[in-house]
Amino acid sequence: MMIAVKKSVPLFLAGLLLWGISQQTTAQTKPETAPSADQMLEPQALKLLKTMSETLAAARSMSFTSITTYESPSLIGPPLVYTTISEVTLERPNKLRVITPGDGPANEFYYNGKTITAYSPAENLVATSEAPSSIDAALKMAYDSAAIYFPFTDVVVENPYKDIAEGLKMAFFIGQSQVIGGTKTDMIGLVNDKIFAQVWIGADDKLPRMIRAVYRDDPSRLRHQVEFKDWKLNPAIAADTFTPSKTQGASSIPFARPEPKPSPSPTDKP
Repeated sequence: MMIAVKKSVPLFLAGLLLWGISQQTTAQTKPETAPSADQMLEPQALKLLKTMSETLAAARSMSFTSITTYESPSLIGPPLVYTTISEVTLERPNKLRVITPGDGPANEFYYNGKTITAYSPAENLVATSEAPSSIDAALKMAYDSAAIYFPFTDVVVENPYKDIAEGLKMAFFIGQSQVIGGTKTDMIGLVNDKIFAQVWIGADDKLPRMIRAVYRDDPSRLRHQVEFKDWKLNPAIAADTFTPSKTQGASSIPFARPEPKPSPSPTDKP
């Protein structure tokens, strides 16, 4: 499903993505009118989305930096803005490392095709679990078992187009930008039953540069954004990249969802 956002968790800041349909100033492109009923899925937008997905899927290894920005309600009304950064390294079909130094709790995630290790350096806590043999299955297992979710998941799965296009109700071309990512990008709008999204795709390299979203059922219309930079496709990656090196001496904790256990009732026996 297209970038389904999850709740935040202590080990890894979760969720976000995609925004929706925005008008552009004439400095970037001509104002875009809402698509008519017969333009619900524009071929140009789908082609851009598919080309981006094929570029990502074809890379046997990759690294990039993601900067996640999301709004959160405040007591005084206007939302607060939080940002986190992650350094991502991937080697298909079954290796992934995510280093998140901040903001928020610093954390490290390692998947080597056999095990998943989640490490919190500040607390010196480590959780390890056996894992499936593919990145897609490992990411699903990490969320199901420990509520670990990354906002860039749709970028690293085996078939990004399938993930993003599933349930798509509307896709249309907005125009071009010369600003995002320091390069020329093509902008598309994407809509499903849950979110409005705007995606900036490199016009030359066909890589995602930014995704901005708002939930359709969110009355506050809080905005969520992921920016991608420092792309490297098919780099040589050292064999020990996906093995944690700082967890010796760390306290081991269960690889489980960080949800509080219910308080015992007065009738429960000790």
